[in-house]
Amino acid sequence: MSDFQRPKIRIPKTKSEWVWDIIGYTCYIGSIVFLLSIWNRLPNQVPAHFNLTGEVDRWGSKWELMILPIIGGIMLIIMQVLEKYPEVHNYPIRFNESNAPQFYLLSRKMLNQVKNLCLFIFAAIIFESVTIALKWGQGFGAWFLPVLIIAVSIPLIIGLIKQRKIK
Repeated sequence: MSDFQRPKIRIPKTKSEWVWDIIGYTCYIGSIVFLLSIWNRLPNQVPAHFNLTGEVDRWGSKWELMILPIIGGIMLIIMQVLEKYPEVHNYPIRFNESNAPQFYLLSRKMLNQVKNLCLFIFAAIIFESVTIALKWGQGFGAWFLPVLIIAVSIPLIIGLIKQRKIK
């Protein structure tokens, strides 16, 4: 079944999708409010890049921190549009009209979780950069990157396992 032949089915958002959205949007908007409220206290040079062990390996202008909410916003818009149109997602050959609602819902839920985890990650990076710049702490350290990779991978792995069970 080609993308053009796929049924267009509108499935209402589930409670779990609403919860994920509330968490993701709250973290994202909260990080922007936090950044703006602390802006005048930030030094001119802030952490701009971290190496694999979580140490700052490049310092940059505090204006570089604005890149994170901008990229997060662009990513949010793109992923929100993709969430709205699950018929354009990629599906296995066994996809048909009878199992389309199951595939659509599962695909949309995976995308929703990854979107909101990414918003949380952007918020965490902003928070980490600010806390290091203001000498409030040492940052998250070497565990941060592995935890992020695992956190984003879990919904994808679970979703793919559930997708295999759809007949």
